[in-house]
This record gives sequence, C-alpha cells and structure tokens, in this order.
Amino acid sequence: MQEKRILFVSAEVVPYLAENEVSTMSYDVPKMVNDQGGQIRIFMPRYGNINERRHQLHEVIRLSGMNLVVNDVDMPLIIKVASIPRERIQVYFIDNEEYFKRKATFTDEDGVLFPDNDERAIFFAKGVIETVKKLNWVPDIIHVHGWMASLLPMYMKHYYHNEALFSDTKIVTSIYSHGFADTLDVNLSSKVAFDGIPKKAFETIETPTYEAIMKNAIDHSDAVIIASEDLDSNLTKYIEQSSKPFLPFVPKESFVEPYKNFYEKMLS
Repeated sequence: MQEKRILFVSAEVVPYLAENEVSTMSYDVPKMVNDQGGQIRIFMPRYGNINERRHQLHEVIRLSGMNLVVNDVDMPLIIKVASIPRERIQVYFIDNEEYFKRKATFTDEDGVLFPDNDERAIFFAKGVIETVKKLNWVPDIIHVHGWMASLLPMYMKHYYHNEALFSDTKIVTSIYSHGFADTLDVNLSSKVAFDGIPKKAFETIETPTYEAIMKNAIDHSDAVIIASEDLDSNLTKYIEQSSKPFLPFVPKESFVEPYKNFYEKMLS
C-alpha cells in the first residue's frame, strides 16, 4: 500500500459517532492503510450530535464557501476538519446548516427517518467530490461505507464522469446489513434526474429502500466488499451475480491481509 492514495467516504466513523459495524470499519481500514504507508483522506457528514468542542473540529475557510445545487436549491457547503487522536489521521466533515445541524444522524427521536435524508445523501456525495477537487488530491481508490454515502458511486460514474482528476480512480463499496427500514423520499429519482443523470442509472432506486440504494451502489462500483456476516441473502446474491470483483465477508480481527490484497488486485 506504500504511497497508494485511498479516499474513504463514510456515513459514520468512530470516535465521532457510536461504535457499530460501519463506524468501526471506517476507522480500522483507513488506519491499516495509513500504518502500511498509504495516503488516506476520510470524509463523513458533520451531524449535529458530533461534539465539535470535544473533538476539536474547525472550519477550513479555503475549502468552504461553495454552493451546491440540490433539487434546484443552492445549499452552502462548509468544510470542517479534525484529527483522530494518536493516529495522525485527518477527517474532513461535510457540513450544511439545513441538512446537518439537527442533533441526530438519520432519524428523529421517534426513530422516523428524516424526510430529507435523500437530499442529505446527494449533498454529501457532491460535497466530498467537490472538496477533493479543491484539494487536487487524486485517489487511486474511493472506498464507500454506509448508506448515507452510497449515492457517491452513481454520481462519480455520471455527474462527474468527465472529471480528468478521477479518470483512473476505482470505486469500492462495502455493503453492510446496518441499514434502515421504510424508504427514503419517493421523489429521490426526480432529484437525481435534475442533475442530468440518465434514467437507466437510477431505475433501481425508483422505490428507494435500503436494498435498492445498495443495489444502485453495487451497479456503479468497480468492486464490492461484503462487510457483514449476516448480509441479506438478496444483496449477497445480487453481488455474486453482478460480475463485479468482490471480497466475501472476513471477520474484523482478520481483515488486514484480505483487504490489502483486494486493494492491490484492484490497482494491478
């Protein structure tokens, strides 16, 4: 992994949010790459329940100030950064007052999905790519974790398909069982269509369930990792039949060599 550049885009990362399969692997895998001499960047949303003072987040003025259009509305992009203690790993946070100020991640106090989660996911995907463009940092691999990040592969393959910066970049998506019940806003497909993404690319998410969102991410990725031992059989079958290179589930305590070899295979 020496000198390879890997961009990690995750819905959740410890220590900024509680431990679960997504947040833990979104820390452990970048740490592994970092320890082996790779170059990494980590991006996640700046949810309102992240304690900015305790984690010492601060705004990066030179990266902030851009407006991103989501469903024909201009939404200001704010970029914040923090360092994971003792690891010399920087994490970039995508922020916006409208989408991420509320003191929760994905649901309200009754466990109901926020009605604008689809727009938050679009904003997050665009915010990450626009920020990486500003950094002029060319990733060899973009590794996507968690459903809030899962529209990024489609946006990379269509909305940003003419960006020379990413012409050789491979997209790997980890598929977890950690998802959501119900559906995102049923108008998600029209919001995606507004960005000029062809209908064929988002037919999977006409009804935006968790399974549908994950299938769309698989369709637009170059490779897939089965990241949960108890992944739904429909998604497992979809991955196996996708013709995409995929890594079967490996336990957390023994992921290092399989993940490293999988990355190297993608870059060979």
